[in-house]
Amino acid sequence: MSPHLGLPGLLLAAVAAVAGGLVNALAGGGTLLTFPALTALGLPAVAANVTNTIALAPGHLGATLAQRPQLAGQRVRVLRLVPAALLGGLAGGLLLLFTSERAFRRLVPFLILAASALLAVQEPLRGWLQRRLGARSRASHEALAVAPVFAASIYGGYFGAGLSVIVLAALGLVLDDSLTRLNAAKQAVGFAANLAAAALFLFSGQVHWPAALVMAVGAVAGGALGGRLAGQVRPATLRAVVVTVGLLVGLVYLLRG
Repeated sequence: MSPHLGLPGLLLAAVAAVAGGLVNALAGGGTLLTFPALTALGLPAVAANVTNTIALAPGHLGATLAQRPQLAGQRVRVLRLVPAALLGGLAGGLLLLFTSERAFRRLVPFLILAASALLAVQEPLRGWLQRRLGARSRASHEALAVAPVFAASIYGGYFGAGLSVIVLAALGLVLDDSLTRLNAAKQAVGFAANLAAAALFLFSGQVHWPAALVMAVGAVAGGALGGRLAGQVRPATLRAVVVTVGLLVGLVYLLRG
């Protein structure tokens, strides 16, 4: 059973969500802050992950809506990829719910370390994709993107942190388009995967609802704040901080067993 957090615990969860929403808006990787905060407050690992997914869903919706201009002209692509993302997110969510608490706790350090590594290579990967997309002129193979999107979405439904990096890499390797448009398609795919998992988790009995609600408000506020600070904070600096925190948290989980 999830603990009763009380007002101090809920305030800490809300602060973590504001930080996570801000980080997601500026650099990505907010889950590396919010998930450890929930486990530090005493939530079991599976319940923390489920609660975190639901709490951050509104922020993913806001980010997707913000990308609507870049999604113009990608209707066919989105209609092809979103069903794969929904199915993958649902499969990942089911996999999580059928994972025992003990087994998931053993996986948590490696999931956090992997997510931190993905976030660390985000910018080099973007640069490589830009050079690759700029250098080639062959036709896109749109259908080939369905399988990697489905696979990435399974991971997204199971844990989520670093999903955007995986999806962007998959799209960039298969599709010929500008990085701006692929980034928008990535946002729609990530939202679909998270939405499917969140919808499943609503009925799982694992959600700590007081924490989820205050964190949802905090994540939206953090995302709005991140939008205002976009021109004042260097994403690379913030990303380095989040990666460092993620690596330290992952190592702590690993050493604690």
